[in-house]
Amino acid sequence: MNTIPYYIVDVFAEQKYEGNQLAVFLNAETLTDEEMLNIAKEVNYAEVSFIQSVTHDLCKLRIFTPVEEVPFAGHPSLGTAYIINQVLLKEKVNNIKLLVKAGTIPITIEEQEGTSMLWMRQLEPSFIREHTPEKILEVLNIELDDLDRRFPIQEVSTGLPTMIVPLKNLEALEKCAINREKYFALVNSMDAKLIHAFCPETYQPSNQINVRNFGDYYGVSEEPATGSANGCLAGYLVKHRYFNSNEINIRVEQGREIGRLGHLYLRAAQREESIEINVGGKVVPIARGEFYV
Repeated sequence: MNTIPYYIVDVFAEQKYEGNQLAVFLNAETLTDEEMLNIAKEVNYAEVSFIQSVTHDLCKLRIFTPVEEVPFAGHPSLGTAYIINQVLLKEKVNNIKLLVKAGTIPITIEEQEGTSMLWMRQLEPSFIREHTPEKILEVLNIELDDLDRRFPIQEVSTGLPTMIVPLKNLEALEKCAINREKYFALVNSMDAKLIHAFCPETYQPSNQINVRNFGDYYGVSEEPATGSANGCLAGYLVKHRYFNSNEINIRVEQGREIGRLGHLYLRAAQREESIEINVGGKVVPIARGEFYV
């Protein structure tokens, strides 16, 4: 029976058993699409990454949820880069490029007091449709007064479209409870399948934003730390001058409501007509083993 090695890491985690879990499979170039999807179903994390090939400066990567392949996802990108740097390369590097279906994602690795801080440069954001409140209120089971009406409900994409929903406070964010019937009716009519709700009130004073991310379409009801969606949020915050500035450098908390607190670092700035987005976080190794295929 053939086996394939894998590693488990926690991404956007300050310590073990925080942030978003990821399984990284090595030497996956011979796996079929069906085999990768079945492995992702078996692991049942938000995403699983499969390394197709590695050279000194480029890694080809495919990413699967328990339901389907996705063109890009944030925590699989950072977690996979960490494993490439720690395990696969003969010497550690500071820069790795990941080739995913959405494009090329540059990763920068900074060593800080014995831990690795990883940054990914996300693709240029595209700002898609804005939406009226009525449908999202039904989906999230919230009231009109919970919305921060100064800013739009908008679909944004840096590779994986996400609906950004601005709320006033933690009370509004804690109220969110997905109505699955209304949710699927909504997302089946638009590009974005993820709903990313946020507010400026936080549990920890060292953070500037609290978020929750809902994605039943991909087989994950709520994620504890979502790199791609927070990249979309970073672009949104800059475009709409949420902090009255054309650049941000903030820390985001996510996942406390589901018992897995994660921390993401967002840097973004308007550069003439474009917005440059970097999402950072720490990665903690958890386990390694072999999978029968």
